[in-house]
Amino acid sequence: MKNWFTIDKIDDTTYIISEYRHWEETHCYLLIGSERCLLIDTGLGICNIYDEVCKLTDKPVTAVATHIHWDHIGGHKYFPDFYAHKAESEWLNGKFPLSIQTVRDMVIERCDLPEGFDVSNYEIFQGTPTFILNGGELIDIGDRKIEVLHTAGHSPGHLCFWEQERGYVFTGDLIYKDTLFAYYPSTNPEAYLQSLETVAKLPAKRLFPAHHSLDIQPEIAVRMRDAFRELKTQGKLRHGAGTFNYGDWAVWL
Repeated sequence: MKNWFTIDKIDDTTYIISEYRHWEETHCYLLIGSERCLLIDTGLGICNIYDEVCKLTDKPVTAVATHIHWDHIGGHKYFPDFYAHKAESEWLNGKFPLSIQTVRDMVIERCDLPEGFDVSNYEIFQGTPTFILNGGELIDIGDRKIEVLHTAGHSPGHLCFWEQERGYVFTGDLIYKDTLFAYYPSTNPEAYLQSLETVAKLPAKRLFPAHHSLDIQPEIAVRMRDAFRELKTQGKLRHGAGTFNYGDWAVWL
């Protein structure tokens, strides 16, 4: 299990916990407040992210998911205090839209798995949130306030998190450099555009994606929004339209 996680420091009280040995290169974010902490996403659950968090803080931790996909909630089993959006709460109760075998196949795809890891034992996290989010809430962790933004599109209950004081936006799977997924039946291309409209308006100083390159600037939100607007104008903002490449990112519809 050695070196599964990579830790990067954003500032003195904000850390990135990454899983680069899996093809999705998932990033989780630990925000440390004066009273408690917020862990945005918990990764694949292949190794124990709680052990990494304990190296960085001894304060109580609330986990929150950008969305209830297996690669973002795998470590929720270590955090009994967790929040989730109402639209995806049933996915935590036996109604996740993909089969366990499909998920297991994605776990082992292009992945440098830890020695001794048995993918046949991998399960999708199931549980009951301590608080249901709808979007618009303000999470106060002591000297830090994080606004919950409902940014549907990639999934029905997808969330971004906006920390206005620092200018940080944690974008989940809404915005990252690589191919954006908007082709699943549970995705909504039109809603995706509306969510990009919301994020592009924020006076962000830094964006923090849930996957792949961390070298990402706020202007990409504007470029993505404009591209989605153009796809809509062309009648292509719909499932089955294909994959559209824009250089440092693409979208699969």
